[in-house]
Amino acid sequence: MENFSLLFLIAGGIVLLIIFLYFVPISLWVTALFSGVKVGLAELVFMRIRKVPPSLIVNSMINATKAGIDLSTTELETHYLAGGNVPMVIKALISADKANIPLSFKQATAIDLAGRNVFEAVTTSVNPKVINTPNVAAVAQDGIQLIAKARVTVRANINQLVGGAGEETILARVGEGIVTSIGSSISHKTVLENPDMISKLVLQKGLDAGTAYEILSIDIADIDVGENIGAKLQIDQAGADLRVAEAKAEERRAMAVAVEQEMKAKAQEARANVIQAEVEIPQAIAAAFRSGNLGIMDYYKMQNIQSDTDMRNSIAKPDQGGQNRPKE
Repeated sequence: MENFSLLFLIAGGIVLLIIFLYFVPISLWVTALFSGVKVGLAELVFMRIRKVPPSLIVNSMINATKAGIDLSTTELETHYLAGGNVPMVIKALISADKANIPLSFKQATAIDLAGRNVFEAVTTSVNPKVINTPNVAAVAQDGIQLIAKARVTVRANINQLVGGAGEETILARVGEGIVTSIGSSISHKTVLENPDMISKLVLQKGLDAGTAYEILSIDIADIDVGENIGAKLQIDQAGADLRVAEAKAEERRAMAVAVEQEMKAKAQEARANVIQAEVEIPQAIAAAFRSGNLGIMDYYKMQNIQSDTDMRNSIAKPDQGGQNRPKE
């Protein structure tokens, strides 16, 4: 029983020692002390209580102190609690200091909290990077399409990293400048002979204004001849004009057919009126006989006149229907 109690006391002592060493990181305090970092043991305990990793803060302070950067643990804790990447900020500050780039702790933390990689920004400031644009198609004034591809050399602008536009804006502006430069050229041959004219015109526009980068150079990597857009548009316009003319001609034809049908209807109506009038002639002759206004001799004379008229008509039109043609 006594052995069990002894073991229980030893185990409890070990647990208490582990808890004590967890909240009071003596080894970390000793490391900071020998590294020239002034941090109190109580301050490390308070970091643990505030759920801030003491090792992260102390190691970052050691790196900064060895690089000659004066910082306080309070500043690092504040940035960590704000959701920042403390080691990345310290690394960026050291790189900027070695490259003689003016970068304050406040700027670095602002860039980091803005979601940008502050160390990559410093690296890009020291070693500019090249951005390849996609194929940009533009049409010269002679109607020939040119397809260009450019390489844009940029470096980070530390002062505009917070709130400045990114690479997508740079690519969009460069593409717009290429289209404008080619579109203002009278002939595509001029562009092919002097592709550097595109670079000069684009650089003069100040495309890096309001962006997080500074454009150092724009080089035309490749330029190809595309389609003859002018001729294609003329062909399309000619086809459209042809379809319009055909539609108007069809409209006129339909109107002519309608007028023809209307005239045929009027002719049929006129023939019907004539036939109706001819039907009334025998009745009128019979009425004249009964009233004594027409004699038999007058009737024969009228028949002779009608026969003469039919004969003259047959002589004037001998082939009409083949009815008056003499028999062989």
